[in-house]
Amino acid sequence: MRTFITILLSALMALCVAAGIESHVADKPKHPTATDTTRTTTPDTALIRQRRAQMDSTFRATQAITIDSVLTDTLRLDTVRKKRGGLEKPVDFAAEDSIVYDADTKLAFLFGKAEVKYENMTLDAGHISMNMDSSLVHAKAIVDTAGVLEQKPSFKQGGDEYVSEQMSYNFKTKKGFIQNVNTTQGNGFIQSERSKRTDDGTLYLESAKYTTCNAKHPHFYLKLSRAKVVPGKGTVFGPAYLVVEDVPLPLGIPYGFFPFNKKYSSGFIMPSYGDETVRGFYLRNGGYYFALNDYMDLKLLGELYTKGSWGLSLETNYKKRYKYNGNFYISYLNTVEGEKNLPDYMKTTSLKVQWSHSKDAAAGGNTTFSARVNFASENYERKNLESMYNPLSYTQSTRASSISFSHLFSGIGLSVSGSANLTQNMRDSTITMSLPDLNFSLSRFYPFRRKHQVGKERWYEKISMSYTGQLSNSIATKENKLLHSNLIKDWRNGMQHRIPVDATFQLFKYINISPSFSFNDVMYTNRIMRNWDAAALREVADTTYGFYNLYNWNVSVSANTTLYGFYKPWKKLFGSKIVAIRHVFKPNVSFSYAPDFTTSRYGYVRHYDKTDASGNVERVPYSPYQSGIFGYPSSTKQGMVTMSVSNNLEMKIKSDKDTTGYKKISLIDELSASLSYNMAAKTRQWSDLTTRLRLKLSKSYTFSLAALFATYAYVFDNKGNVVVGDRTEWSHGRFGRFQGMSQNLSYTFNNQTLTKLRDLFSGRRSNTMEEKDNEKEQDEQTDVEDANIDPDLLATKKKTVKKEKAKVDNDGYLRFQLPWSLTLSYGITMFENRNKPINPRTMRYPFGFTQTLNASGYLRISDGWNITFSSGYDFEQHRISMTTASLSRNLHCFEMSCSVVLRPYSSFNFSFRAIASELADALKWDKRSSYSSNIEWY
Repeated sequence: MRTFITILLSALMALCVAAGIESHVADKPKHPTATDTTRTTTPDTALIRQRRAQMDSTFRATQAITIDSVLTDTLRLDTVRKKRGGLEKPVDFAAEDSIVYDADTKLAFLFGKAEVKYENMTLDAGHISMNMDSSLVHAKAIVDTAGVLEQKPSFKQGGDEYVSEQMSYNFKTKKGFIQNVNTTQGNGFIQSERSKRTDDGTLYLESAKYTTCNAKHPHFYLKLSRAKVVPGKGTVFGPAYLVVEDVPLPLGIPYGFFPFNKKYSSGFIMPSYGDETVRGFYLRNGGYYFALNDYMDLKLLGELYTKGSWGLSLETNYKKRYKYNGNFYISYLNTVEGEKNLPDYMKTTSLKVQWSHSKDAAAGGNTTFSARVNFASENYERKNLESMYNPLSYTQSTRASSISFSHLFSGIGLSVSGSANLTQNMRDSTITMSLPDLNFSLSRFYPFRRKHQVGKERWYEKISMSYTGQLSNSIATKENKLLHSNLIKDWRNGMQHRIPVDATFQLFKYINISPSFSFNDVMYTNRIMRNWDAAALREVADTTYGFYNLYNWNVSVSANTTLYGFYKPWKKLFGSKIVAIRHVFKPNVSFSYAPDFTTSRYGYVRHYDKTDASGNVERVPYSPYQSGIFGYPSSTKQGMVTMSVSNNLEMKIKSDKDTTGYKKISLIDELSASLSYNMAAKTRQWSDLTTRLRLKLSKSYTFSLAALFATYAYVFDNKGNVVVGDRTEWSHGRFGRFQGMSQNLSYTFNNQTLTKLRDLFSGRRSNTMEEKDNEKEQDEQTDVEDANIDPDLLATKKKTVKKEKAKVDNDGYLRFQLPWSLTLSYGITMFENRNKPINPRTMRYPFGFTQTLNASGYLRISDGWNITFSSGYDFEQHRISMTTASLSRNLHCFEMSCSVVLRPYSSFNFSFRAIASELADALKWDKRSSYSSNIEWY
């Protein structure tokens, strides 16, 4: 009787547990419910015996390695009766095939894409078994008929995700045992034969592999005997060795650490080592990285050489979103060359400072601040090892730095801007510096315009004026004298004001009349008075300090209009394709007047008498303000009449693609000329003729040519020297004397260019043009179809990958493509070569030419292979200019690069390293040479 009651109670308990499971499954409509698939305990059937046998072996094996068994408290340990420990939250599970529950063993079996969820944990697998008493769950993959594992167990909890072949997990302790696990940490992939998982997600691995290669069969990996993986932080491992293409290499390490922290943190930076001929063996670019906060970091690096040289550098990056961002870098080098107490011993120090700062465009506001500082001492680039491998920085001759700010007072239209500028000449250590350079600008305003206009605008209301002012302080000196200069005596400073007044009126509706008046004022704090010392026979100068004001003014008036001319070609001669040719002609005539500011009443130009040893007296003009930063008014009396014309020629033709459409073709984009006549001058009243030609040959290239024609002819003076005479070239029956021109031509050739040329000469359209037409038609059709699609469905449609057919040639074969590009640049300057004798018959100097030829390009042999090169020819030295070439190869998980500099500083650089940042500094091999080694190896 007791046995019967026990069996009955067990059956009732099993039914209650099954009913509770069914209620949780029913809450999950996206999976099959337990009511549809669960089979309760009945007399053993063939299906139950088969599936129980499949999971029985796995369950017994994992029972032996259960991490934490679920033990309930007993009455022997505590007299207070406690509730039996249970799960805090329900367990949701489902299976696509079936769910079987065995009341005798308290096991639930899930078959076919089974899924178990508890709190934030999700476990998917082909087969899953659950123990209701011990809170254990066991999962394994399905073996298909070919012996391939399918539906491998996938474990997800929080940010952790593992894929394995077999897995056991305890809901209460949150610990597990995993076999043949695959997980991703950072940029690396970890595989382990056996591993244990703790409640905090830490994995303890045995016989593991670590690699950054994402191939199905990794090209390389580190074989780890034992390892500990802390998700999101890093991996610590014991003895390991490198395996490449399944071949173990004798390259092992006793221990190691791979950081996986997603948040940046402080840490040491490992140095690189090498040998340099002049300074010896070195350790460089080693130091410490400081993660200060979310807006700023700091990197401190050092370098040390065995022969006494050393260096320090500091770099910081800062950024505040939607506000500003920048970078600051400073480097100090102490270079020791040669041996002490020997003639070749030399010790030098050098400094480099770089700073870039910019305001974010989204910050808005009326204030801007930016900095572009690039300062280096004269010998820095020649002492810095990194510059020796970079021919561009090694051969850089000038450096420019600037710091600027501006603020706009929008209420009154006044803008204030300031800047500090520094220009270095690295060849002779000359420095030109301006500090500060302030500019004030008042927007154009109309002083006579009424606030409330009634009726037509009156003529005086069109008069406008504005104001610009500049305060500048600059110096030009040597690098070693800059800090020892005197602000009053060595620096040049001053202030300049400009007030233009102008207006525009219309005459006879088509002619624009524009009178203007301009007033300029300059202020200085010193001037230099010069005189002649007759006793010493030399010029003497005396600098006086005070307030000195200089001004000048001029008035002008101009008239211009625009004339249009149309020509319709004769169809019988030119065909019907040309619709019309339009000519735009813009003449302009202006007159300007300015008084003679060199007269004595202004005091801008003075004279002194120079007496030589023979007693001859010469009147020498000079200006006390000739060294001023803004110069001085030196123009003589002017009554200048300036004439200029501009032409534009366009043709309108019918479009080939559209019978009703037209397109414009620019024949001459601009053809202009300018000439002036000074009525106040006594001699040589005509100016030189300036011409300009601009042609738009294509959308990407414009041909420009500027030429100058001198008006007055050369003559011989009394001493036989060639000088410019007072007679014009026209009086000799010649056009103006051509002075020269300069032009730069460049064009890029590639594989598509040759294809277009081939198709052009063969008289057929290229495949590229046909493809573009087809794509355009497809896009137009797609736009019409998409107009009737729901926006949500349209967004999903546009995310899909568009399938494209393989490109074939005209014969139906797969098109062969070898991407390449070649850019040729040719510059030529033509000028009068006055170093050679003049032709007395034509009174012309022979022309001289300066030419430059540069070539650069790339060639991609295949995916992963890239070759780049650049070279040129120096026509003056008659030799090849700087020539560089580089080869790079992407080896999937490794990259190889090689660069060569042939001229003028020969060097090479070879690098082979892992692509992933975690292994880039560990798995690498670099080989370099530098110009400082003085080895001519080519």
